[in-house]
Amino acid sequence: MSDGVRFEDRREGGRRLAERLGRYAGRPDVVVLGLPRGGVPVAAEVARALGAPLDVFVVRKLGVPGHEELAMGAIASGGIRVLNDDVVRTVGIPERVIDAVAARELETLEAREREYRGERPAVDVRGRTAILVDDGLATGATMRAAIRALRDLRASGIVVAVRTAPRETCEALGREVDDVVCASTPDPFTAVGLWYRDFTPVSDEEVRELLDGRAGRPDPMD
Repeated sequence: MSDGVRFEDRREGGRRLAERLGRYAGRPDVVVLGLPRGGVPVAAEVARALGAPLDVFVVRKLGVPGHEELAMGAIASGGIRVLNDDVVRTVGIPERVIDAVAARELETLEAREREYRGERPAVDVRGRTAILVDDGLATGATMRAAIRALRDLRASGIVVAVRTAPRETCEALGREVDDVVCASTPDPFTAVGLWYRDFTPVSDEEVRELLDGRAGRPDPMD
């Protein structure tokens, strides 16, 4: 498929992406993690094709107070905090301010996880190969936060798998993880949604339903 061809929807994108991940099929150490919300339908198709357990991996940006669009860091599933030291140092953000913002965002993150998983525990990634899936990337900032969080959670291998992204973003991420699979790297890229015919927003209910199905197989470590 050429880089300029649009996929029908996220599920088709996931099936196409899974075709490029065959080397991970049937491995008991592999888990598939979707970034919500749009990455979860893609991840569900990948998990089903690989016969791997599916989970969600929530990341929340830590915005600079008063300039929330500027990320001073992020928090991710597992309570992992990742800081952008350059921004913190340049802006001169006190630790108490970082703590306050992180506490607020952690509440939101934990509420989202309860909404998505209910009482089911998160998949344990320690010593396992985690495939991080999204419906597309632009700058890759959220994905980078997820990567750093997974390292802190002691995943033994990290794979980034996305339906579409700029080539330079995929190449940059390739220097941070064990493997990167980008199904499409159109030029010009413009925006993720341009490469789907149906880019309808994914609801919380759809995320819950996909996680309840658990895609490929139950996690033996549950």
